[in-house]
Amino acid sequence: MALYRIKDFDPDYRNHFDGDDVKDLDLYSGDDKIGSVNDVLVDEEGRFRYLVISTGAWIFGKKVLLPIGRAQIDYNARRVYANGLTKSQVEQLPEFTDDLKMDYHGEEQVRNVYRSGMTTGAASGMAADPYTTAPLESSAALDAGGAAYTGSSTGADISMSGVETGAAAAAPTYTESNYNYEMDRDLYKMDQHDDRIRLYEERLIANKRRMKAGEVTVGKHVETETARVSVPIEKERVVVERVAPTDMTAVPVGEDAFHEGQVARMEVYEETPDIHKEAFVREEVRVKKVVDQDIVSSEEQIRREELDIDTQGRPVIDDASTRKV
Repeated sequence: MALYRIKDFDPDYRNHFDGDDVKDLDLYSGDDKIGSVNDVLVDEEGRFRYLVISTGAWIFGKKVLLPIGRAQIDYNARRVYANGLTKSQVEQLPEFTDDLKMDYHGEEQVRNVYRSGMTTGAASGMAADPYTTAPLESSAALDAGGAAYTGSSTGADISMSGVETGAAAAAPTYTESNYNYEMDRDLYKMDQHDDRIRLYEERLIANKRRMKAGEVTVGKHVETETARVSVPIEKERVVVERVAPTDMTAVPVGEDAFHEGQVARMEVYEETPDIHKEAFVREEVRVKKVVDQDIVSSEEQIRREELDIDTQGRPVIDDASTRKV
């Protein structure tokens, strides 16, 4: 199959991608910039087949071909990721010049380099694809009137869809007359018909955590005050009175009169105050916790992605979200 530069095949190709152009995008291997994209080669039907890449200072500015199935395009980041591309492969690849006309044998040289080192992204040390961009279907073609390529202007995710072993690729069973690109599906992304766009939405997640809000300490201390109390007491005292006798009758001498030692006894009492202190329970204080409940409300703006389908012509679209049950 003949190959054409995309500009030669369709001078207005940029209009089909809303102004986006893969040419001049930076070329990365993992997190390392290794060059840039110079051009795109398409086949006779306008399907993407190769990116013409310049490896810059990585391999002294050598221009080589990168099969479209080994590239991952991110228009937003202005980057193209070369999946699994190694220095060894670049050194083995034939150099692409502006006047070079690629034929079957030239393509076989390119394909054999990638077939011999065919590994998954993980085995070659490549990081997993961090982008979830809209896919660019590399097998889509321009019609005779220059109709648009099918693809997305927001980005492309062109990754390997299959892996062949080196042993299987070492013994091709085809010739120039019967070869077709479907025999190298992993290099040209021929078998990926389930490209996916992830639609994201934001949700409010409400959680709560328990934290110490304060502390209450309940104790007691002693206060001193002066208390006064009055106690009435009684004291007895003896009063001796001399009064005139009431009986004036004469008493015989010797009977009651003139006897010594006669006394009258009377006990005298008095009250003394007994004041002392005693401790009594004045009141009891109980300490406990109760739980008060409250509802805290919050309002935030959340976003959700919806699918936009832009069609040209009369394609058949089967959108499961619009089916009625």
